[in-house]
Amino acid sequence: MGYKIIVDSCCELPKELKASDKFEQIPLGLEVGAYRVEDDDNFDQALFLKKVAEYPKCPKSSCPSPERYMQAYSTEAEHVYAVTLSSHLSGSYNSAVLGRSLYHEKFGGKKIHVIDSLSASCGETQIAMKIMEMEEQGLSFENVVEKAEKFRDEMNTYFVLDNLETLRKNGRLTGVKALVASTLNIKPVMGAEKGTIVQRAQCIGMKKGLSKMAEMVIAEIKEPQNKRLMITHCNALQRAEVIKDMILSKVKFKDTIIMDTAGISSMYANNGGVIVAV
Repeated sequence: MGYKIIVDSCCELPKELKASDKFEQIPLGLEVGAYRVEDDDNFDQALFLKKVAEYPKCPKSSCPSPERYMQAYSTEAEHVYAVTLSSHLSGSYNSAVLGRSLYHEKFGGKKIHVIDSLSASCGETQIAMKIMEMEEQGLSFENVVEKAEKFRDEMNTYFVLDNLETLRKNGRLTGVKALVASTLNIKPVMGAEKGTIVQRAQCIGMKKGLSKMAEMVIAEIKEPQNKRLMITHCNALQRAEVIKDMILSKVKFKDTIIMDTAGISSMYANNGGVIVAV
């Protein structure tokens, strides 16, 4: 086994990669009042969203421990990569880096690289699958690291949510100067700028918000024929299909992947949210 890719549970993986021994997913914790669960294969999205809707305060998350990452690094694979959600959104990246230091102190040298995705959800998936592609092509560890970080820096993440309250209450909207009242049904089109959430535009209603997001993807994408269009949604498959059709009517990608959000992404995206990474 030449390589292993470790991701935190904010990274949605297609079923075939979840089953692959080349991938390992490390769960974050989720807390809605007294209701506490791990964001793993047993995550029940419907129950979680119900708990969030009924809870008057804000749901919270907890990142994996450095020891948990160190355990994941203990593999026969010669090359190990960890892809985490943005360090501006979670402590997962710092835990992964500290876990690497702990591993090296205890077991000695191994080629381990930790990548701060500066994104989340399918943005992490994009980077993880790019690493897999390059490893399968036989590139050196150093070359994979260099190209993966370049790919990360050129990637764009966009999202439109029905509800921004979880992000706001958890202090994840510090890069957004002003947000309009949700009672006006104005939907901001959000993006990521060096791992920080920013507001790109705003529209009246979700339909126009999705349309504006599609316009941005189409206008800003470079070399789509060599890239994947990735869309994740929180209990909103129809919306994901709509934006897929909008984008593909103008631009052709080498592949398109649509996934439902797991626990952490569901917490932040909330019911109805749609995320695009290209």
